Amino acid sequence: MDKKQEKLKMKKRFLILLALVSSHLFAQPKFSKQDTLRGSITPERSWWDVKHYELDIEPIINKQKIVGKNTISFYTIRQGQKMQIDLQNPMEIDSISFEEEKTSFTRIGNVYYVIFENELFADKLYKITLHFSGKPHKAVNAPWDGGWIWTKDAKGNPWATVACQGLGASSWYPCKDHQSDEPENGAKISVKIPKNLVAVSNGQFIGKKEVEKNKTIYYWEVKNPINSYNIVPYIGNYIHWSDGYNGEKGNLKLDYWVLEENIEKAKKQFEQVKPMLKCFENWFGAYPFYEDGYKLVEAPYLGMEHQSAIAYGNNYINGYIGKDLSHSGTGDKWDFIIIHESAHEWFGNNITSKDIADMWIHEAFTSYSEVLYTESLFGKEAGTNYVIGIRSSINNNLPIIGKYGVNKEGSGDMYYKGSNLIHIIRQLMDNDEKFKSLLRSMNQQFYHKTITSQQLEKYIIDLTGLPLEKVFDQYLRTIQIPVLEYKTENKNIEYRWTNCTPNFQLRIKLQNGKWIDASEDWKSIECSQKDFILDENFYVKSIKIN
Repeated sequence: MDKKQEKLKMKKRFLILLALVSSHLFAQPKFSKQDTLRGSITPERSWWDVKHYELDIEPIINKQKIVGKNTISFYTIRQGQKMQIDLQNPMEIDSISFEEEKTSFTRIGNVYYVIFENELFADKLYKITLHFSGKPHKAVNAPWDGGWIWTKDAKGNPWATVACQGLGASSWYPCKDHQSDEPENGAKISVKIPKNLVAVSNGQFIGKKEVEKNKTIYYWEVKNPINSYNIVPYIGNYIHWSDGYNGEKGNLKLDYWVLEENIEKAKKQFEQVKPMLKCFENWFGAYPFYEDGYKLVEAPYLGMEHQSAIAYGNNYINGYIGKDLSHSGTGDKWDFIIIHESAHEWFGNNITSKDIADMWIHEAFTSYSEVLYTESLFGKEAGTNYVIGIRSSINNNLPIIGKYGVNKEGSGDMYYKGSNLIHIIRQLMDNDEKFKSLLRSMNQQFYHKTITSQQLEKYIIDLTGLPLEKVFDQYLRTIQIPVLEYKTENKNIEYRWTNCTPNFQLRIKLQNGKWIDASEDWKSIECSQKDFILDENFYVKSIKIN
């Protein structure tokens, strides 16, 4: 075999190996029947709509166990006899009551099927009570892996709570565990604990009652629709103070619950809440849950966007545990958890994706709130530097949108790549008042609603009049970053988009302020090469090909 043939053979082997590695890296994960039951609207879920949860629990702290019941008020969209209730192993439903009678049920993995004696009528309200118990899944690294956190504070007092986004509320209480169905009439939460501790939850505190010799029940009530994973009890040696904010819908009650030893640090750090609310109400519209108030609750992990009871664990320092994630010089000048998790009240809690695959709706706009808050403090240039800076955290390893129907979110690029997508839309609108109007109108149009990515994409396209269909496809559904190829021809520059979806088009600005319309077809502009520099506000690449 001569050297040329040997080189060809080695090249062929390399290409085969590369194909095998690529197919392994980008192979679709396998999903089980349980994934489909968890992530889709099954026939046993589709005929009934949750209206209200009444959740009564007793965490038995020394055993890391929970005993409780959940009374679900539901409306029958049509007739039905078989109901799917979700509760994950190792938790168990002990009994089910319907109209004061015990009801039969079966279990398949993490799903329970309730079989009613007779078919339920359509267009009626019913209640079902589910008694449950068990040791819920423990979080190893909350909030990312999800589960209950059983720990102690610095003084040795018990400290317990839960963070279960993604893993799901069914990891610890029985419910209809799908983001598309929120209880429209809210929820009541009661928590029985040792009387030397305090229980905090979502919504407004409505009272407490001493029971037995050494226990107290704390009662909380949520008036607004709430996603099941947002319903969270916090149990600890908490101390409390209140304040108020004069916002767009009047006086918003502010409540803060922190460990006793941290109250002075907390009072100083939480001064950032009011300027945050002022900024976000300006850009997004009124805080969506005035009836339930706004709370920060100290938690034994970094943070989570629990509706009206935001988990805070950023150590009372600015930045992301002191870090500037944007490397721009301003990301450590404000408290990342206060700003980011509070913005989720608008994007994630007010506007909620029906399927977790569309979670970019939550995270992209919330991440862009960091840009807007930076801008409100330090000016537009600082905001621009922030959004450009966070590009260093984009991986482009998987599409932003995940797989539908199996409870599978997309890439973590939903945060910062998603934020840069929104920044592109802002540039194309080229009018900040109209951009603000878009954000505010979204929160009005989809107020307390669950939606799909397609719904939101169409709404933005219709409202702005911009041809964004292929832009959304490019940034949400592929890992390709558009590349503007260009070459010089006499006094002209010829240019086109490559590395893009078919029929991709994106109008883009040059640093000199001139706009060019670019597509996959070659176009030409009279311009010197030194002036053909793309505006950094657009998350794209450029390459000269001659």
